[in-house]
Amino acid sequence: MENLMIYLPAALAVLGLLFMVSKASWVNKQDSGDSKMQFISKSIKEGAMAFLQAEYRILLIFVVIAAIALFFVSTLVETTHWIIVVAFVFGAFFSALAGNIGMRIATSANVRTTQAARTSLPQALKVSFSGGTVMGLGVAGLAVLGLSVFFLLFLKMFVTGNGSFYNEMTIALEALAGFSLGAESIALFARVGGGIYTKAADVGADLVGKVEAGIPEDDPRNPATIADNVGDNVGDVAGMGADLFGSYVATVLASMVLGNYIIKDMAEANGGVFTDAFNGMGPILLPIVIAGVGILASIIGTFFVKVSSNDAKENQVQGALNLGNWISIILTIIACFFLIGYMLPEVIQMKFFGEGTKEIPRLNVFYATIVGLAVGGLISAFTEYYTGLGKKPVLDIVRNSSTGAATNIIAGLANGMISTFSSVLLFAAAIWGSYHLAGFYGVAIAASAMMATTAMQLAIDAFGPIADNAGGIAEMSELPKEVRQRTDVLDSVGNTTAAVGKGFAIASAALTALALFAAYVTFTGIDGINIFKADVLAALFIGGMIPVVFSALAMKSVGKAAMDMVNEVRRQFREIPGILEGTGKPEYGKCVDISTKAALREMMLPGAMTIITPIIVGFVMGAEALGAYMAGVAVSGVMWAIFQNNAGGSWDNAKKSFEAGVEINGEMTFKGSDAHKAAVTGDTVGDPFKDTSGPSMNILIKLTCLVGLVIAPILGGHTLSNAKKHKVTETKDKIVRVEQKR
Repeated sequence: MENLMIYLPAALAVLGLLFMVSKASWVNKQDSGDSKMQFISKSIKEGAMAFLQAEYRILLIFVVIAAIALFFVSTLVETTHWIIVVAFVFGAFFSALAGNIGMRIATSANVRTTQAARTSLPQALKVSFSGGTVMGLGVAGLAVLGLSVFFLLFLKMFVTGNGSFYNEMTIALEALAGFSLGAESIALFARVGGGIYTKAADVGADLVGKVEAGIPEDDPRNPATIADNVGDNVGDVAGMGADLFGSYVATVLASMVLGNYIIKDMAEANGGVFTDAFNGMGPILLPIVIAGVGILASIIGTFFVKVSSNDAKENQVQGALNLGNWISIILTIIACFFLIGYMLPEVIQMKFFGEGTKEIPRLNVFYATIVGLAVGGLISAFTEYYTGLGKKPVLDIVRNSSTGAATNIIAGLANGMISTFSSVLLFAAAIWGSYHLAGFYGVAIAASAMMATTAMQLAIDAFGPIADNAGGIAEMSELPKEVRQRTDVLDSVGNTTAAVGKGFAIASAALTALALFAAYVTFTGIDGINIFKADVLAALFIGGMIPVVFSALAMKSVGKAAMDMVNEVRRQFREIPGILEGTGKPEYGKCVDISTKAALREMMLPGAMTIITPIIVGFVMGAEALGAYMAGVAVSGVMWAIFQNNAGGSWDNAKKSFEAGVEINGEMTFKGSDAHKAAVTGDTVGDPFKDTSGPSMNILIKLTCLVGLVIAPILGGHTLSNAKKHKVTETKDKIVRVEQKR
């Protein structure tokens, strides 16, 4: 039984993918509405897939160049094998495939959600959430399957028993880091490119359509409306999917690396030998088994997401989503208790930096998983409070809108800034608590437990853009008012779930970054990071600056692309007769083309900066300085991510409040009022905050740490555990083994 445990994650991943296929089949069998609805949906799907294809052509060139560079790196260090290149390519491919799966189902589920809303809100929720479930299980299933298969492959290749188990496993895990690096690289460009695309279209559509022309959102007379609906999928489905795919893989990888470090500590504390029922691999296997079990918990949780009333409001829909989420979390906690009791020794010896070796009860590791899952749940609650409809922060922005756009923007900025307080204290308590419980392994396991329910988290998040598209299709198809009212209920909840999903991604980035940072320290062999050294302090400041500049580049990119979109929409209103009267046909394709070209052009500089800068810092300033740089990026990036995410989300729902009708100073205020126009302006500022630069911070943090992890053996000379005393040789049959030099 113990020997079969290594295959359990792969089996659960396959189960998740099979459930995904059945859900996708069910969604595609639902009624897709009349010919007009199908035409609009087809236009959205064609635009979305055209962007993905254009983006993938560019990313293919990047993958080839990066693979060559990675192969060169593998030749510089004896203990880094060229197979890391293969893992990198597959990581990139799986990440792109996960985004592609999500894009296809989202652009199929949108029109079917609209059609379901013609008769039933419960059915509309079922269709839209089923579409999100396909996305969530696709990401989680592919991530766990890829990690499991490559880990099994690298075990066969490198862990032969002819040398030090720790050093052989280190080589295997270094190769596995290539899979994570490939996933995060694609995620960066997908997130940045998708964010630029969607906000260029959204800002252009809002400024000219709603503010200048005074026509409703998603009005078919607006030339940018198809591009806007395409952007919802490009940014919030493909981009978010790639983001969490990368987080998932990086978190499990970091936990496995630190698990290997525990095996080394255990061996040293027990006369050079550590054995358990899993061939001495219990601490390494535990994170990936937790990830696999989390898929099963997420599948069970999806069955509880439903409402029964056709008159259900936002609170009931949000409650149904929360119920499914908490059930997944509780099931994961229960599973972690039994897994940790089964897979870890009763007492664990591990080194704490600066404190020597300590004995830790395995129950402490379980407590660390509770910390991680609590972070996942609480960050959702905090984010919902600062961005949710009817919550005090959003109502404050609504009231400030009555005196103009300037006071609306001031209130939104202040809300985003103050929201960092509770979230950062939560992260600090989680890091401190999980480290106190079980060292850096505890931090990594906390992150792994939190990410275990990624399938459910992403299902909830991807439901949002599907519902948003459904409302757009209802508006453009000129369906009865009650249809749009039902889709608006889902869309309003979707705005909150999108913000919550981004909060979850930020939390994952914060904990994952620390786990990767600990892995980096072990790989380089440095004793610590001394900020009293001038070069180290300088690198810390440089790292803190990078998220600020990255945000600026992303915002400027959206601004430039939005200006092109505004000019195009104005041109069409001016030059094409009858558009505003409904007799002329807008040229939707030109707006789609503007967003596509702008996104592909503007994503290159932020992406290159993220990958190249840590390499320069590492090789010019050294391993300790690069560690300080990584710390600076992580701390600054988390702050900017929380601020931008929550400010943008609260501005969005302040605008939504007016569309539903809201009381200000004793009077009901609605869409079309001066206060609503001020809220639209605030939302326009917040759009690139929450959908472009804010979400990109997560990948900036993780990719910076992963690049550092990959080049760590070069910077540190691979000093850990006397690895310099080992060399890698390759036999004629390509089996790699590690020989101890005599």
